[in-house]
Amino acid sequence: LFCVWNRSGGRRATVFSDILWIFFDMGSTLVDEQQAFRHRVRDTIQGTDIGEEEFYQTMISYYQQNKKGDKEAFAFYNLAKPEWHSEDEVLYAGVKECLNRLKGRYRLGIIANQLPGACNRLEQWGILQEFSLIVTSDREGVAKPDPRIFEAALQRADCPAERCVMIGDRLDNDIAPAKKLGFKTIWVKQGLNAYTSPTSQWDQADAVVDRIEQVAVLFGV
Repeated sequence: LFCVWNRSGGRRATVFSDILWIFFDMGSTLVDEQQAFRHRVRDTIQGTDIGEEEFYQTMISYYQQNKKGDKEAFAFYNLAKPEWHSEDEVLYAGVKECLNRLKGRYRLGIIANQLPGACNRLEQWGILQEFSLIVTSDREGVAKPDPRIFEAALQRADCPAERCVMIGDRLDNDIAPAKKLGFKTIWVKQGLNAYTSPTSQWDQADAVVDRIEQVAVLFGV
């Protein structure tokens, strides 16, 4: 399914006209975290009689309620949250092609909540050079949805929010806070947050896609 729309009902080209900067989230936007989540679940349930699929479905049920599913599932089963395995992360198929199509016309950046070493991981995946600006929570000391991390990106880009686009998988962390500052927004329904639903005007992205490789067509490239 390829679903693209804009709230005004106008043509896609007008929604993202006059854009200078395109900012991406990382986890579940550029980076497929499925195996990392699976690894965390296996670590969590080790030594219990809880099945991996049972725990995973419990997480999904909470995401469908617009809750932080993994956090709620840990609490539901009264289990501690183990460490995250960044080594299990891989790029989504189509990321490199998408970035390559966009980079000639737009400045590309990242605004993401990340563990230390994000730039190293981007370099290992072969895409670090595509970004002119990288703003991450581990460096800033402030994390999304705090508007200060978005404001830091805008200041360094020297660009008004109205000429920027924020692309992410989370309505609460990516879409709503960016829209409140004036960004255009694209919701990529990948990862576990694809099970969430908009609940307010701020959650309504200007466009919605099911896969990251569908983003470039929104900009006519």
